Amino acid sequence: MVLHPADPLTSLAHGIGSQHDLPISPFYAFAGAFAALFVSFLALGLLWSTSRFRGERSGLALPVALQRVADAPVTRTALRGLGLAAALAVLLYLLLGPDDPAHNPAPGAVYVLLWVGLVPASLLLGPVWRLLNPLRTLHRLLCRALRRPEPGPGPGPDPAPDRRRPLPARLGQWPAAVGLFGFTWLELVAPEPASTTNLLIAITAYAAAQLLLAARFGERWFDDGDAFEAYSALLARLSPLGRRSDGRLVLRNPFHGLDATPERPGLVATVCVLLGSTVYDGFSDNPSWINALQASPLGRTPMATLGLLASIALVAALYCLCAAATRLVSGPHPGPLTAFAHSLVPIALGYLIAHYFSLFVVEGPRTVSMTLGTDNAPEPVPPLGPGGLAALQVIAVVTGHVLGVVAAHDRSVRLFPPARAVAGQLPLLALMITYTIGGIGLLLN
Repeated sequence: MVLHPADPLTSLAHGIGSQHDLPISPFYAFAGAFAALFVSFLALGLLWSTSRFRGERSGLALPVALQRVADAPVTRTALRGLGLAAALAVLLYLLLGPDDPAHNPAPGAVYVLLWVGLVPASLLLGPVWRLLNPLRTLHRLLCRALRRPEPGPGPGPDPAPDRRRPLPARLGQWPAAVGLFGFTWLELVAPEPASTTNLLIAITAYAAAQLLLAARFGERWFDDGDAFEAYSALLARLSPLGRRSDGRLVLRNPFHGLDATPERPGLVATVCVLLGSTVYDGFSDNPSWINALQASPLGRTPMATLGLLASIALVAALYCLCAAATRLVSGPHPGPLTAFAHSLVPIALGYLIAHYFSLFVVEGPRTVSMTLGTDNAPEPVPPLGPGGLAALQVIAVVTGHVLGVVAAHDRSVRLFPPARAVAGQLPLLALMITYTIGGIGLLLN
């Protein structure tokens, strides 16, 4: 299932490790996917006529004592210290460790524990990177050292952001989309992505840019400007833990959190980068694509960059066509492009689980073992066999699309008259089917 870092094909697929396609019957995979999508669409059209999701107004309040512990300064200081210590450890391994991902845990810490590990962490605990983010912590320490005003206390998951300088509203999440593209380019396209030199240069450049922009716009820059904070916050929309609009920590239906996703500039771009990069990852280790890279007169890196851009552009173009068709069918709406962007989040989550589960459960323990100095620990045994992993991948993709259909239907019946709400979802259903065919096709190869 997983190629070791020393394998020559690894550099064509991931920063570290790579997953291979697994056997499963195409007939049962596609038949099950179509049945799930059509049945859910018909059931929703017949039984779901009014919007049921209430965003940040919903949720069962957790005990006050638990919220006090979660919001206590000592808890938040400990988490910030943990994030900063982990970042310093990675930098030390990059500076002093061997330039070999088989004996240096730093590449695995970045590409597996951070990138993939943020998925389960954000789903279970909410936007955890906001507290662990070492760049946010460094910004606070620099503000204190320079005696600049720090953010004051406020309700919610963290103190109120520093608002000394206005952040242009038109930026939205575009900086995060650009940052995510840069990271996925480094992981999937760049030559020698696990090289300690390349990683050190990328991390240093990213950290410097983020700290300079935070110095200009204040701490609120990290909310949408830091790629990993935006990534964690987007996935955390599906977490059962959340905050109500009054700041209370609550247990909630994940659909309520998803419904509260802000419709901001760059949201579509951010989700499309997640989806498109995963699509590229799905076919980047296909022998035909590898042959095309090797035979391209442009060279491997430019050709791979074009492939990554084309994958993201294809995902974005299909969604934009769907939004335009929805406007034609259901009537004018001021923001059709962002109105249904939240329905792509569970799809992106399904793709992430399908493509990175095996990488995480194998390379994650290996990275931890190297960090603890147990380099010669036995190879971790995958928890699922080939058939079980293939079934998990298909179920993750299909479930993500079904959840997307549910989220889109609830938004549609809220925005459009009843007579047009169901008809307006036909373009969305076509989009889900297209994404499903592509996703399962990439898994089955």
